[in-house]
Amino acid sequence: MKIRPAAVAGMFYPDDASELSQFINHALRVAAHSDGAEYGRPKALIVPHAGYTYSGLTAAFAYACIQSAVIKRVVLFGPAHRVPFYGIALPDCDAFETPLGQVKLEQTVMYDALEFPQVSLNAQAHAEEHSLEVQLPFLQTVFNDFELIPLCVGMAEPESVAEVMRALWGGDETLVVISSDLSHFHVYEEARVIDEKSVDAILAKQSGLRHDQACGATAINALQLIACEKNLTPLLLDYRNSGDTVGEKSRVVGYASLGYYEHRSGRG
Repeated sequence: MKIRPAAVAGMFYPDDASELSQFINHALRVAAHSDGAEYGRPKALIVPHAGYTYSGLTAAFAYACIQSAVIKRVVLFGPAHRVPFYGIALPDCDAFETPLGQVKLEQTVMYDALEFPQVSLNAQAHAEEHSLEVQLPFLQTVFNDFELIPLCVGMAEPESVAEVMRALWGGDETLVVISSDLSHFHVYEEARVIDEKSVDAILAKQSGLRHDQACGATAINALQLIACEKNLTPLLLDYRNSGDTVGEKSRVVGYASLGYYEHRSGRG
C-alpha cells in the first residue's frame, strides 16, 4: 500500500494526535452554536486552509454543519501552492496519512477521472501541498468512514474544473469541498472590505473571482457554475481574518467558510 505521509503536521496543525483532536473538537463545539445547522446539510463547502491557529475556527464552522451526515466519499479540490503545472493533479498513492491515521483514496473513481484530458497523476504536486492536507483531520473527526478523491488544481480554466466536478458530484453520499483562503497580506480594514466584496460575489453565485481575491478561485468559480445549474443556495457560515485570530493587523489573510445547500431559497 502506497501512502502519502503528512507533510505539514507540526507546522499547519499539531503533529500530536491527542493535541490535534483536542483542538478540532473544541473548535467544533464552539462552531456548533452557530445558526448554520438550521439550513440542513450542505452539499458542498468552501473551507480555508491556513494554519489552524489562524483559520481553524473558521474551518470548524463548515465542518460542524456536516457532523451528523452519512458521507462515504469526499471530493476535495485545493489550489497548487508548491509545484506549477497545467490541469488537475491526482496523487499516485492509495492513502493519505495524518496524525489521526490513514485516509483511503477512492481508486475506482480516481481511475475514471483520469479519462478527462485535464486530469493526470502527479505525485510531486501532492507531496508537500497543504491546501488538501489541512482539511483531512477535520474530515477524519466528523466522519467515521469515508474515501477521499483529492484533486490539486493547477493552471486551468474554471469550465474544465467544473467538467470534472460535475462528473464526481454524486448524490447524498458525496460531499464536495473547495479549499481556499481569501485575500492575502493587506492591512486589516482593507482586507475586510476586499473580502466582503468577494463573499458577496460568491453569495450572488458570480463566477469571476480572481486569484488575488481567493487562492482557490479556479475551483470556487467552477463550483459557482454548478451552483447556478443546480440552483444551490450559498450561505456564509463564518468570516474572520488572521488579525482577528492572532492579533497582528498590518498584513492579514482572510478566511471564510461557506455552505452550498440544495432546494433552499436563502435567508432573504
